[in-house]
Amino acid sequence: MIPNLLIRRKTHFVLWRPGKIVPRPLLWIGRFQDGAKDPYADFREIALSPNLSFRELWEVAAKDCNLIDGEVYSYWFKVYNTNPYPFTGENEILYCTDPFATAIDRREGRLAPKPPDAGGVVSDDPASVVLYKNGTLIPCDCNGQTPTPQVQHPNPALAPNNRLVIYELPTRWTKKAGDNLEIGMGTFRDAVALLDVEATPPDFPQVAALKSGIAHLQELGVNALELLPPADSEDILEWGYGTANFLSADFHLGYPNGQNDPTPLTDLAALVDLCHQNNLRFFIDIVMAFARGNPYGNINFLDFFIQWNSGDPEQGRRDGFGGDLLKYNYWVEGYHPVTGKSGRFVPSREYMKVYIAHWLEQYRVDGLRLDSINNIDNYDFLQEFKNFASQYWQDRSGESDRFLVVGEDLSVPIPIIHQGRLDGLWNEKFKHILRQVILGQNGRGDSSFEWSIRKLIDCRYLGFSNGTQVVNYITSHDVGGAGNERLFDYLVNCGIYDTEKRIELAFVCLLTAVGIPMILAGEEFADQHDLDIEEEHANHKQIDPVNFDRLQDDWRQRIFTYVSRLVKFRTLSNALASDDTDFIHVDYAEGKKVIVWQRGRGEEMVVVLANFSDYGTPDPFEKDSEYVVPNWPFTPQGKYWQEITQDRMVLPQWVGREPIFPWEAKVYTLVNG
Repeated sequence: MIPNLLIRRKTHFVLWRPGKIVPRPLLWIGRFQDGAKDPYADFREIALSPNLSFRELWEVAAKDCNLIDGEVYSYWFKVYNTNPYPFTGENEILYCTDPFATAIDRREGRLAPKPPDAGGVVSDDPASVVLYKNGTLIPCDCNGQTPTPQVQHPNPALAPNNRLVIYELPTRWTKKAGDNLEIGMGTFRDAVALLDVEATPPDFPQVAALKSGIAHLQELGVNALELLPPADSEDILEWGYGTANFLSADFHLGYPNGQNDPTPLTDLAALVDLCHQNNLRFFIDIVMAFARGNPYGNINFLDFFIQWNSGDPEQGRRDGFGGDLLKYNYWVEGYHPVTGKSGRFVPSREYMKVYIAHWLEQYRVDGLRLDSINNIDNYDFLQEFKNFASQYWQDRSGESDRFLVVGEDLSVPIPIIHQGRLDGLWNEKFKHILRQVILGQNGRGDSSFEWSIRKLIDCRYLGFSNGTQVVNYITSHDVGGAGNERLFDYLVNCGIYDTEKRIELAFVCLLTAVGIPMILAGEEFADQHDLDIEEEHANHKQIDPVNFDRLQDDWRQRIFTYVSRLVKFRTLSNALASDDTDFIHVDYAEGKKVIVWQRGRGEEMVVVLANFSDYGTPDPFEKDSEYVVPNWPFTPQGKYWQEITQDRMVLPQWVGREPIFPWEAKVYTLVNG
């Protein structure tokens, strides 16, 4: 069901729950005239009136605003400032962005000026943008463009949750600038170049891995793209974890170098559509714990926000990281923006539901990652939000196993999964265990190396019920602080300089473990840090970017080829789509740490032999040199074994007897003869 507020906004300018209504709030609307001495000369004020049924719903019909059909309009609401932090003791009047704006304009000269009223102050809020056509208000970019999707969605041909391999893409990248590195924005159109062989990335045209003729993500073989927060933020060269305008795509990511007008709405819609054309699902990272620069901070602060460290009892242990915490336990009566009826509800909860409904409708996303759920700190709301989004997806004929709502809390609170609060969690424990075992060490607090491997490979040993409840990763975008850095840097910091084999071993563990594997952009070719990210919450953590230029290094290209074989195998393997896991061999003799696990059963089977030690078979290239796995599974008639990482068939006489090498893994699967 499309929220009632979104339906109303098709024909009306709507301001929901202004905190001060004397004097009444106003709509300030007009068209910018390029080159005009006064850019706001066309703007005029139009009175808003309370709805006859709902006094907290202020609106005016678009048809009553004397708008010109086919024109793009910019607008703000004029309101009294309700933000008490800091309290000025004066009645401040300002122009605010529409908190439900579907596109905004942050260009210089198009920010909110000071109202002429006594008490008028400059907010510098970006303009809300909308197209008026045939009596309807239509989401559009500043130049009037609207998206035109090419493929049907939801699409049952896209991968179900148990076959996903997710690519986590930051939207800040680096590029060479002479002998130096330059940080830039990986805009939505730059991201298109990762999928479209004919696309040229506007901000990164010289990066070899993104040039025409190459589609990096197709070569890698992932089937889901997760974009770090794509909703609008004031951040420019950070990763967008401070949403300002929830329903708008990020202005800066839709404004590449050399482009006259920003086009974030159509650029993002085109990127999502391109993903669906290439059989990739599209996940968005969303920040609901806090906001920065959100219009409700002025329109009605106390209904929606908690000022950090203000003493509000709802703050509790929550951290807003410099933003205003959203208020999730403040109940009111009145117009319900989802149902359109009178009811009792929490304003921020319904705001977030309208937000996600818009993204499901406008951008057709099919996966959600909820940032920092410990700072939302309301499990009832998490379940309410998850159920709303999932039901919305199914009401649009989406299949339940092709939509996922995953939360991030680095403490990994597994009970909330069993309580049905979310579909899954980021598995931070996987990262930390993995980084210990590829050093040949037990996971922290584990009684044995084997126990660490069991927890690593089968998340059910951690307390999860199945693999779709976890997202496993070697590295995530949270790269700040010791132990969180990119894997290459981690190994070097631990004194390991021959990194290639251990990185490949890490990817075997990731891509054959029970759970949904996720790859941070750049890890597939052993990218490294260009900035100092030693402090866990330092600013550089959110701008240390991916450098696709490094893919040109020969040894990194070898890692990429190795990883891409595993990724493509992971998306197709029935054995790896199941949860079936057995540990069939453990060998600690002569300093070895060799463990063999089996995924799947019968004719759908994968066997992984992993050597977490310096041991190698003596004279491995001699004719009779071998390492025997005594419990090797039976080979069904008509089947043969294929080794995936080297893409080779295994002769029958060598099955379960091939030599092993230090810090190496082999991945075997049954194939038809």
